[in-house]
Amino acid sequence: MSIDISTRWKTILLGTALAAALASTSSIAHAATIKIGLLAPLTGPASADGQEFQRGAQLAVDELNAAGGFKGEKFELVVGDVKDQSAGNVTSAVERLIGDPDVHFMLTGYASLTNFEIDTMAEADMPYVIAATSQQTRDIIAPDPGKYNCCWSWTPSFDAYNTDVTTYIEKLAADGKIKLPNKTVAMVSSDNAYSKTISEGMKKTFAEKGWKLTVDEMVPFGEVTDWRSILAKVRQAPPDVVINTDYLSGNSAAFLTQFLEQPTNSLVFLQYAPSVPEFVELTKEKSNGVIYNLLGGSLVSPKNPRAEEVGKKFKDKYGVESGTYGVALYEIVNVYYDALKKVGDPTDHAAIEKAIGETDKQTVAGRLKFDPATHLAMQGDDYIPLTFFQIWDGKRTLIAPNAYAVGEFKPQPWMK
Repeated sequence: MSIDISTRWKTILLGTALAAALASTSSIAHAATIKIGLLAPLTGPASADGQEFQRGAQLAVDELNAAGGFKGEKFELVVGDVKDQSAGNVTSAVERLIGDPDVHFMLTGYASLTNFEIDTMAEADMPYVIAATSQQTRDIIAPDPGKYNCCWSWTPSFDAYNTDVTTYIEKLAADGKIKLPNKTVAMVSSDNAYSKTISEGMKKTFAEKGWKLTVDEMVPFGEVTDWRSILAKVRQAPPDVVINTDYLSGNSAAFLTQFLEQPTNSLVFLQYAPSVPEFVELTKEKSNGVIYNLLGGSLVSPKNPRAEEVGKKFKDKYGVESGTYGVALYEIVNVYYDALKKVGDPTDHAAIEKAIGETDKQTVAGRLKFDPATHLAMQGDDYIPLTFFQIWDGKRTLIAPNAYAVGEFKPQPWMK
């Protein structure tokens, strides 16, 4: 039986084409990109934070690529702008990134504030690390941790935010650094999950310790440029302590500036916002003396050289100091990379998620280890501590806890 010559050549050509196709496919696979999805408010009132997110994550990606990437594959940061953090904008950004088959890990400082996107990540089996609103994370995950192997929180429980401000202020008084003649506090917050949660927790703790609430005000979430009507109420019965938990740096800067137009003899505590570089840019010397605290912030101390090392990298690349989230997201990308090296395959999301959950390493914020019952970072002086800072001459000084402090509290300039 003979074979038609044309059939024979067709077979040879088909084999040659198949070999070429396989070689091409192999080349494409080798040159593939591992995409890291970032959720960030690049536009809108929280854009200063969004820029921090992007810079920190990009710094880590650039370093990993300069070191050769992973098995010859490069990393690429792709960003989903959550804009004003509304449910619609967050959902749109999440779906776009999850819909990209080359995205194998996602992270954020904060996206929705309620963290509803965790359920979407679980359904898509997408490894995800978030760095804010940990109470909302715990509320979602703790009832069924096994359902949410996808998702982990860089930030520890917010319980310390709720309780430790009162403790710290009372210690300052016990040490003779401030006076609390009336044990009165004025509380101002913003209508969002982060600010309200902390404000309500603080009010409960102050009440339990016998403090009197002189002002209790909440503003709508978003840009607030005029605080004078609220400050007029504060001045009617000057309190020992004034607290504002609005986390937007522009809002907090306006609040401080307008408070100083006619300051009361009160200790001023501002939640989170002073950690954002934009806050000092807006307030300049008016920020002198302001105190704030952080969970998961950069723990710059001789006992934690990692914080200074990463902070220097950030400043060298971008010409400005990092706030809380720049160095945090740098570290989160590296947490993912550690998990990837352990697993060996970026497409094995389940194994990546498990490896992330097994993280135990020193970071800019302290020792990062996750609680398997809540998926939150563990909190405390041996893990990630609650840190207090005070601003002087544009610089932030770590003043508590004592185990890491590099300076001491000094009376605020407007206090008599």
